[in-house]
Amino acid sequence: MEYEEAKRLAAAGSDAQRRALAASKDARPEILYFLAEDKSADVRRAIAGNEKTPRQADLLLARDSDLSVRELLAQKIAHLAPQLSQETRAQIRDLTIEVLETLARDEAMKVRRIVAEALKDLTDAPPHIIQELARDLEIKVAGPVLQFSPILTDDDLLEIISSGPIRGALTAIAKRRRVGDRLADAIVSAAVEVPEETGTITDLLNNRSAQIREETLDLILEKAPAIEEWQEPLVKRPLLPMNAVKRLAEFVSTSLFDLLTSRPDLDKSTAKAVAKAVKKRLAAEAKQKATADSPAAPPPGDEEAMNAAIAGGKREQVMEALGRDAKLDGVIVKKIMTSMSAKAVTALAWKAKLSMRQALQLQLKIAGIPPHQVLNPRGGTDYPLTDREMEWQLELFTG
Repeated sequence: MEYEEAKRLAAAGSDAQRRALAASKDARPEILYFLAEDKSADVRRAIAGNEKTPRQADLLLARDSDLSVRELLAQKIAHLAPQLSQETRAQIRDLTIEVLETLARDEAMKVRRIVAEALKDLTDAPPHIIQELARDLEIKVAGPVLQFSPILTDDDLLEIISSGPIRGALTAIAKRRRVGDRLADAIVSAAVEVPEETGTITDLLNNRSAQIREETLDLILEKAPAIEEWQEPLVKRPLLPMNAVKRLAEFVSTSLFDLLTSRPDLDKSTAKAVAKAVKKRLAAEAKQKATADSPAAPPPGDEEAMNAAIAGGKREQVMEALGRDAKLDGVIVKKIMTSMSAKAVTALAWKAKLSMRQALQLQLKIAGIPPHQVLNPRGGTDYPLTDREMEWQLELFTG
């Protein structure tokens, strides 16, 4: 098409003619720039999708009032982004970055998300845009960058974690290809006490590239008896400290015993300890089944029987045994066990001379306290309250 004819159509042609001109690969740059401000959104959409459109016109379209225009532009620029470092013309490169900056701040989440998906894997993406996207208030924008961007350093991610990130950010970071021990420490510290972040710990444990220190694993293991979804990832985790394996043997479900005992890294001492724990658990379960099958099951009289009764949800027998061993009236025991108070139930277990790990299962299996509200052992085995605090809890019910 002759230049003069193109100018005439751009200024006075029909909508269909201007739209065809805007989509043309042969139109002169100044014609396309002129059409970037056309009154018709259809024409501006054609300009936004045209890879021949000059970058100055793209910058105009990045601020267009029509969302569909900005979406098409974002898709085009996203397609061009991987070639940005190969662009030898400094002006074009700078203008492209400016367009990306504008789109990364767009009020529409969908536009920002297109930019985030385009830049998430690039090793040469503009760092300041990556930093901005990583802190976006929408996880659909921030998530891909947090999980995949090689531009983000551990220090960047630690700063994001310390600032109180949006829901889903910790999970995205936990899934990164390489998670160092400092980063894993921060993720666990931020997530382990928050019920809504249970899945974050699961994803971190499932991440074979994550380096988790033994002290950090201990924090997870303290909560793991009450959170079943962590147990299989823990059992399957490579290079577990032997102490962690022994602790797992005390509470993982029966279905995970085979996985635990077949770990190739078990030393002889640990293998023996795990086998003993498994045997003890299976014996307790068998005893509990036999007790359940008897016509008038008595209250459990030893540790194994108590473990089996708690695991089997034998509420009446367990409460009878608690009253007997704590020397408390059955009415008071029932009040405590139906109070939904983790502290009171823990104090009752202490009074009845149960171990803290039994107290944890008592809260979950018999008292029905939700996992995120239970009192967990201190250091894996100790009661988290002082003797005086537990006496006070009991006094609330005994007067």
